[in-house]
Amino acid sequence: MHVYRTHTCGQLRAGHVGETVRLSGWVQRKRDHGGLLFIDLRDHYGVTQIVLDVSAPAFSQAEAVRTESVITVTGKVVKREASTVNPRLPTGEVEVHASEIAVQSMAELLPIPVYAEQDTTPEELRLKYRFLDLRKEKLHRNIMLRSDVIASLRRRMIAQGFTEFQTPILTADSPEGARSYLVPSRLHPGKFYALPQAPQMFKQLLMVSGFDRYFQIAPCFRDEDARADRAPGEFYQLDFEMSYVTQEDVFAAIEPVLHGVFEEFAGFGRDRPWAVTTLPFPRIPYEEALLKYGTDKPDLRNPLLVSDVSEVFAGSGFKVFASIVAAGGVVRAIRAPNAATQPRSFFDKLNAWAQGEGKPGLGYIVLEAGAAKGPIAKFVDETRLATLKSLTAAQDGDAIFFVADKRDAAWKFAGQVRSKVAQEMDLIEKGAFRFCWIVDFPMYELDEKNGNRIDFSHNPFSMPQGGLEALESQDPLTIKAWQYDIVCNGVELCSGAIRNHKPEIMYKAFGIAGYSPEDVEQRFGGMLNAFRYGAPPHGGAAPGVDRIVMLLADEPNIREVITFPMNQQAMDLMMSAPAEVPAERLREVHIRVQMPPRKPE
Repeated sequence: MHVYRTHTCGQLRAGHVGETVRLSGWVQRKRDHGGLLFIDLRDHYGVTQIVLDVSAPAFSQAEAVRTESVITVTGKVVKREASTVNPRLPTGEVEVHASEIAVQSMAELLPIPVYAEQDTTPEELRLKYRFLDLRKEKLHRNIMLRSDVIASLRRRMIAQGFTEFQTPILTADSPEGARSYLVPSRLHPGKFYALPQAPQMFKQLLMVSGFDRYFQIAPCFRDEDARADRAPGEFYQLDFEMSYVTQEDVFAAIEPVLHGVFEEFAGFGRDRPWAVTTLPFPRIPYEEALLKYGTDKPDLRNPLLVSDVSEVFAGSGFKVFASIVAAGGVVRAIRAPNAATQPRSFFDKLNAWAQGEGKPGLGYIVLEAGAAKGPIAKFVDETRLATLKSLTAAQDGDAIFFVADKRDAAWKFAGQVRSKVAQEMDLIEKGAFRFCWIVDFPMYELDEKNGNRIDFSHNPFSMPQGGLEALESQDPLTIKAWQYDIVCNGVELCSGAIRNHKPEIMYKAFGIAGYSPEDVEQRFGGMLNAFRYGAPPHGGAAPGVDRIVMLLADEPNIREVITFPMNQQAMDLMMSAPAEVPAERLREVHIRVQMPPRKPE
């Protein structure tokens, strides 16, 4: 008999009755029933009930064992009485009557609970003792889901003709939208490597090298603030690139992979599988997304749409809206179907919410008996009301909410109103993963934080629509790029682009964003040099693995699907990182730390 186990704790069934077995695992729970001691023994595979009679030689030893201690149990498999069968456990028809127990590792008193009906442990403690947290059933299942999803992605990409490669972790810094982590060089004083924000240049160089279809499950490193759907420090993505492709070719390659993965795991932890958007995924131009949904990450489970109704209030008696339109602003409307039956408190609550968001309030009208009612109804005459109904498709029984502001501020808040109203009315479709592509992103945008200078709005290595001619003849803010995102349930899963593979276009594109030819050579010389020796047209994308698993596990926080995440302050509480480094180590890499001056108290 094996020294530790003949079976796992999730393996025993009625067919094993009468066998002498050996199991090893953690003591999940102990129950003393007056002369009988019950132990739930857990390992990676499941739970088995162990029973010891007070007369058993190992009884006193088992009685002294703390929960979460590791033990090895030897005993006979016995069929449970019908009244004690546990249908919630795969092993629930049997139990092991222990004859021997060996304590492999006695646990100290636990700093956090592992087995608890209602776990209210603060996240900081959970992260500090993550090795205990990972023993919990739900988190353990999430991490196993992550492994299965990655295996499925890998299998499906290979079936699509992609080859897996690995790209360097120590590389050069490049502007990709976030701060890079820098690594000092010991051999080259004063110089630094950067951890890759993405394998961007390397995957393009693989196309130049003639490999045609590349992918990897790539670690990416970005020094940016945490969000519910973004972990600080590092994350993983399904990175892929293809040669001789158009945008539609990229879509056709990745859509079946993502669709297949979401269908495969749509039943994870659910009573029934969730529905998945059929192929092909809808394509929504960027400008249309901002207008209709108030965001470039639309949740298509929400049936509400945003309409531009500026013309209804232009020159109207409602001076608040009319003056905004006259100054170049816009009025957006969100139709709420059948909201006329809502009580006044419903509208007051939304108005208070808008004020809490820093807005003056939330204007609205209610449509009843062919007329408009509400705070601003008196400013909407019959002609304007007819236009309003036409633009919003509203009818009797509906309510219409309004947002008036400068263009960018209006679409953002209209998107928030759309989400809030749908949540309050319980309109969000349940049990579904709804995908779409956002396409035709602008190549450039104004960087308001830096004097309204022109900067890249998306990926700087993208091919502009219209090529060099567009860069030379168009207003930069009107140029669209071959850039695209995949969005699912309001979460951005993927960004990608058809790449700029021509040096002359690259110099011009970066020049518009304020980079001199010397800057471009210094930062991207390796890739530019490669492009001079024959580069195929190519493109790709990079779906985020963490976000895919977060959606499939139905978790609101991305840290719940990452094995050892950092906290919101980018600290690893378990390993105490970041940490100070001894002076001699700093001298080796030619660095001296100068702390910022303390602020006066």
